[in-house]
Amino acid sequence: MNFDLTEEQEMVRETFARFLDENSSTVRVRAALPSGFDPALWTGLAELGAFAMRVPEAAGGMGMGLYEAALLMEEAGRTLASGPLAEALVAARLLGQLGGGADNFGQLLGRVLSGEAVASIALHDIAERPVQWVGGGLVAEAIVARSGNDVVLVTIPASARKPEENLASTPIAEIDFASLAKVTLASGADALATFAGAVEEWKILIAAALSGLGREALRLAAAYASERKAFGVFIGTFQAISHPMADLICDIDGGKFLVWKAIRNIADGDSEAAAMVSLAAWWNADTAARTGTQALHTFGGYGLTTEYDIHLYTIRAKAWPLVLGDPQDLLAEAGRRLYAGETTALPEVGDVPIDFDLGEEARQVQQEIRDFFAKNVTTEQRETFHYSWEGHNPAIHKQLVEANLAYLGLPKDVGGRGLGPYAITAARDAFEDEHWNNPVAGVAQMVSLIMYRFGSDELKRDVLSKVMSGEAICSLGYSEPGAGSDVFAAQCKATPDGNGWRIDGTKMFTSGANLTDYVLMLTRTNSEVAKHKGLTMFIVPLKAEGVTIQPVYTFQDERTNITFYDGVKIPDSYRLGEVDAGVKTMSASLELEHGGGFGKMQRSMLGEAVRLCGEIKVPGGKTLLDQDHAQRRLARTMANVMVSELIAFRANWVQVEGKPNLAYGPMAKVFSSEKFQSDARDLLDLTAPHSLSKRKGPAGALNLAYRHAHGTTIYGGTSEVHRSMVAERGLGLPRTRN
Repeated sequence: MNFDLTEEQEMVRETFARFLDENSSTVRVRAALPSGFDPALWTGLAELGAFAMRVPEAAGGMGMGLYEAALLMEEAGRTLASGPLAEALVAARLLGQLGGGADNFGQLLGRVLSGEAVASIALHDIAERPVQWVGGGLVAEAIVARSGNDVVLVTIPASARKPEENLASTPIAEIDFASLAKVTLASGADALATFAGAVEEWKILIAAALSGLGREALRLAAAYASERKAFGVFIGTFQAISHPMADLICDIDGGKFLVWKAIRNIADGDSEAAAMVSLAAWWNADTAARTGTQALHTFGGYGLTTEYDIHLYTIRAKAWPLVLGDPQDLLAEAGRRLYAGETTALPEVGDVPIDFDLGEEARQVQQEIRDFFAKNVTTEQRETFHYSWEGHNPAIHKQLVEANLAYLGLPKDVGGRGLGPYAITAARDAFEDEHWNNPVAGVAQMVSLIMYRFGSDELKRDVLSKVMSGEAICSLGYSEPGAGSDVFAAQCKATPDGNGWRIDGTKMFTSGANLTDYVLMLTRTNSEVAKHKGLTMFIVPLKAEGVTIQPVYTFQDERTNITFYDGVKIPDSYRLGEVDAGVKTMSASLELEHGGGFGKMQRSMLGEAVRLCGEIKVPGGKTLLDQDHAQRRLARTMANVMVSELIAFRANWVQVEGKPNLAYGPMAKVFSSEKFQSDARDLLDLTAPHSLSKRKGPAGALNLAYRHAHGTTIYGGTSEVHRSMVAERGLGLPRTRN
């Protein structure tokens, strides 16, 4: 896996970034109004080779990859570059591909590459739409277009380029192609495929530009929120300000990764590549528009004034993609490409450094898991599987331990498999595919690591050995009735009692306590110091005298528990770490965290929804899956699944590579859980009334997914807690939590 640029690509990015910072400042952007075109900027971009980047070397270009062009477009979006850059890039490439050999076309191409002339592209067939809006049409001398079975070059005289006030003061123009001179560049299937690929390339490039634009708009808003005060405090401390921005940075990062994923999929010949292009374009159009609106809102009334720059981002975020048409059409297009077999030609992309492959070790462990379940698990056993502790099967768990498939993330010195983080991610997906996704092994390995690192010899002999052999399992005793997500507010007391300790208090949501043998408990041992400094951790036997377990049933078909501890006595050897150093002890489990989120559950839910849509009959003898509106909504869920996975991959990667981590784990958690919940609602609506049933099969699975999703925004800390982490660490906003 790799999220890094090569040295050469980083040099390309930095070169254009420096140039655009100087030559596309907001002062220059304003100066280019009302036409929205900056001739000096255009010439400078040409001198840096911008328009030659994607032109084949045989036609006098640089023959660079699409990824490099996307890097340029992201910087152009960040700086609101004044000119039809995406259109010019694909038009120049088309001229080089289809007309570079002819003298007259070659002369035009040379002028385009030098910045003397502007060429653009008509995104729709001019035989079907003879009058259409063209990006850069106001300044373009020539436009490459499809006309039926031909790809043509249309010369645009100055008289046909009529300035018109428009939303963002960009150099668009409505062109009437019917009356203009056309010269055929190429004809036939190959030519049309080349042109279709150029349109797909434009979608990728405009998506990259919108990603850069949105990121800069959000940066401006975060900076303003960190310096503007209201009621005596910085407005960034208000969660009503910071939390929407935390959600948006997740969406912005996700949009950037969707662009990368689309390019990577094209390079790999992936069957979903065309759909990823559509999703990337739709996602970034939607995200940039919402970001621009929220960023302007952060500035309050000042954002409405032309004195502040934020309005420039708000209107261009909305305007740039609309030259193609309604962005929702891109989502519909993705749905057809995913579920109706629609295909299109795609551009050649060149070398792509970004890689989302989890590696050979990952594939190997996935195959081991598939083989294990095929060999050892019966149909009857599968019917009892459940995502919660209630899905625990002691016999299967012990078999997994014996097959070295239970404690995959535990280091080998503890007795685990010691797999790398990428393989662990892949293994979780494989377990999800088998519907063996209960938390037993994950909690057991977390507790085992802490016991191994901080436990006494007696504890390792009496408890750790049983857990590692699969004879015993553990639960977690962190939450308390009055503490919620604030585990450091624990009041369950541990007081010295002779040579041991006495435990008194209550723990809430002790899931699995009815099944487990031990609980890893966080207790209060000192109330005279800061709350996070007076905590100590213990292993407490749940069958000890004084322990009472009462069930708490959830609407998710999941049982959790409230546990009471009344004078429970344990030896000091069951203490983990130093007294009052529970936070340090607890942190040892963090090395088992390798990204995360609920992407695998979202993907499973989507699969069930697709199955159910394929079963539901509609009038006319077709199924719900054949309907445009169903394909569109399934495609939207697919986009959320992809972003959940990509954000989690990034969290995985930065940990492995030791890169700066700007709350990437919390981002993965909050984004995936919130989208799991919202998509579950929508898919339940889509497949109603069938989704009301709990019958076996996709209807029951979708029904359960809807109920399960509600807990995911609460597990391990609520979305609000994670949004605050993202706002503070990811956006540099003031601390929102006391």
